[in-house]
Amino acid sequence: MFAAWGRFVYRFRWPVLVAALALVVASVVGIGALTTHLSSDSTGGNDRAESWRAAHLVSQELPAQGTGFTVIFTAKDPQLEATAPAFRQAMEAALAPLRADPRVAAIAESPAFVSRDGRSVFVQVTMRDPFDQALKEYDAVRAELHSDTLDVVATGNLPLSEDFNKASETDLRRAEVVALPLAVLLLTAVFGMVLWRLLRRSSWGTARLALVLTGGTFAIALVPIVIGGFAFLGGLAGIYALAHARDMSLYSLNIASMIGLGLAIDYSLFLISRFIEEVAARPVPEAVERTVATTGKAIAFSGLTVAIGVTGLLFYHSSMLTSIGLAAILVVACAVCYGLTFLPALMSIAGNAIQARARRHAAAGPALTAAPEAPRQGIWHALAFGVMRRPWAILLPLLALLLAAGTPFLHLRLGLTSPTALPTTLESRQGYDLLTHDFPGGETTSVLVVVDYPDGQPLTPARAAALYDYSRWLGGLPGVAQVQNPVNLPGPDGRPLPKKEQVVALLSGPRAALPTQLQRALHQSVRDHIVALTVLTPLPADSDGARQLVRTIRAGGGPNPGGAVLVGGNTAFTLDLSASIEQDTKVAAAFIMGATYVVLFLLLGSVLLPLKAVAMNLLSISASYGALVWIFQDGHLSGWLNFTPSSIEPTVPVLMFCLLFGLSMDYEVLLLSRMKEEFDHTGDNRHAVAEGLEQTGRLITGAAAIMVSVFAAFALADVVIIKALGLGMALAIAVDALLVRTLIVPATMRLLGNLNWWAPAPLARLYRRLGLGHESGAPARAPALPPIASLILAGDLTGEPEDEPVGSGRGR
Repeated sequence: MFAAWGRFVYRFRWPVLVAALALVVASVVGIGALTTHLSSDSTGGNDRAESWRAAHLVSQELPAQGTGFTVIFTAKDPQLEATAPAFRQAMEAALAPLRADPRVAAIAESPAFVSRDGRSVFVQVTMRDPFDQALKEYDAVRAELHSDTLDVVATGNLPLSEDFNKASETDLRRAEVVALPLAVLLLTAVFGMVLWRLLRRSSWGTARLALVLTGGTFAIALVPIVIGGFAFLGGLAGIYALAHARDMSLYSLNIASMIGLGLAIDYSLFLISRFIEEVAARPVPEAVERTVATTGKAIAFSGLTVAIGVTGLLFYHSSMLTSIGLAAILVVACAVCYGLTFLPALMSIAGNAIQARARRHAAAGPALTAAPEAPRQGIWHALAFGVMRRPWAILLPLLALLLAAGTPFLHLRLGLTSPTALPTTLESRQGYDLLTHDFPGGETTSVLVVVDYPDGQPLTPARAAALYDYSRWLGGLPGVAQVQNPVNLPGPDGRPLPKKEQVVALLSGPRAALPTQLQRALHQSVRDHIVALTVLTPLPADSDGARQLVRTIRAGGGPNPGGAVLVGGNTAFTLDLSASIEQDTKVAAAFIMGATYVVLFLLLGSVLLPLKAVAMNLLSISASYGALVWIFQDGHLSGWLNFTPSSIEPTVPVLMFCLLFGLSMDYEVLLLSRMKEEFDHTGDNRHAVAEGLEQTGRLITGAAAIMVSVFAAFALADVVIIKALGLGMALAIAVDALLVRTLIVPATMRLLGNLNWWAPAPLARLYRRLGLGHESGAPARAPALPPIASLILAGDLTGEPEDEPVGSGRGR
């Protein structure tokens, strides 16, 4: 099937090339036409979660609180106190433009909004428009705030969301600026080594060889970068199109960039390297056919395994995770599509020009002659046999090392992304720190308690009495500072009414007879079906104490008769999200591992190798999980990496598992498919392992170095969730390529012997019937002159000879 596709692409190379470029143009046009707003929410909705349903009820029944931000004024003069008339005058002058701005609905001030040291004051600014529109207006409104006397800092939902959006966009640009030059340099080095191995068998002059290894390889190295750009553009267009139908996370752009660029470069590297190897030994049509039939097949299956991994994200009840999963599927499909269309077509065109130029060189005189082919045993061949001579001595220490590296994951602590995920250089983060540390109540955590009465009438005498008792029970729980609720009614002296009967009488009476202030309070917390209570605690939202408080409230039942209690807030959401992820992960992991097993069987025809591959993936992922906790939760390297240690965002381990499972399988597929090719040709397991590693070890190491550089560039991000993903995935890929694929895989394959390639007779017959095995045939004899060199030396890619008939030689 893949050989037939290679013949098709060669025959219709120009139409295929034009069609691929037309798809790129369509992607660019689509990006311009479909650009839309992406969500910066790092959690996503989950309608199964109790906390989500509590928030949904409040948003549906109670009046909106208004979108806004907090402005903190601090005197530049240390002697100027917030109570001084000069301070007040300067603050009013700074706020004057906002009071006249029609986009601002209200500015709330209070004597209680003063810092502990008496030098700072904050005010609450409420915008008139809904959140999405207010976010677009925020920068212009913030620009109106300035003072010569006071330092002005803004924080709150709008500034924090704006800074998260801007920081994510900056992170993406910075990563691309860092990753692309590194990728070009590494690709140049890898292709240089490929050409060196090819050209050292020829008696060429040093000057010409230097020209080949510098200018020529640099030009070839640009091709994978172009393919990576094509894949990202296609994914980006798909993301924007989906954003018009559903919420798409802002982080999907970063993930699409990481995955698309890394995969496209990997696939291009392997395809071009195999084509260089083939075109040096046979005509271009046959070289293209063999390249697509072998490496093209491998990248198709690799793309399928990566797609299976990211499809696991669709099993999660989180709009953020599902949107990232959809984005990753799109970009993987684009990488495989361009790898099997644009690149083979380009190689066909360039290959013909190569051999045309080679013939002109040959006609002019044998300036270059080929030396006898050198032995193929190299460092990777020797490494493979060295490992296979002492498999247990290699395997056991490495298994112990990787398991030990994963032990920090045993004390993983999950927590929602907070403003501390932003760098301290951003204004919204600075304002958050000021509010938290300098103002009374800044560390207060709110727990939302919603009492739902499906049949309505929440304030009948019996229910009002039950609510009164329930609020007193909440107030008596350990760690609770205050309960804000409609049954804590103030008396004439401003203190809560002392008698339950008085409260019940007021609440169950006519609403119009109540004082205006009380009517306003009830309007904000009571509706036709619900009553909202707010439990305030000084415990940090991410602390064990706050989590236990939520569990206690949930276990305590609620006011009877007829009321169902839903507990919300950030702490409750963390608990619900963690429980949901744990439940969904069981289904997602079963799907990923099961589907990957099937795909690997279809590729290899073995029942044991897919099982071993899954186990090796889990091993490298566990090591990266340990590093994630050790660095970002425990705080090691926080100074160097410029972040504030905190609990791990619940979606990070999920993303790492789904993305890394597919990406790690990428190298497994490329390595094992080459070993399978050699085993089918020789029937010798040890030779197949050594030769497969010899032919792919250098490429896998180079590809992994490129992938690590791309992911590590995202470790320079300002947003901690992107920094953690980039660094965690870079470490996992490095471990996978350097330890697992080069050492553990040869050791385990030596121990299994020919069982590596065994399958029960019915499955073996099914595999043969499907026709997915490698095609075999005698290797072609190398020509007198490696044609690839002539093109690079001549620098002439123009002109193309007439089509040559596709050779009948089959892949080994």
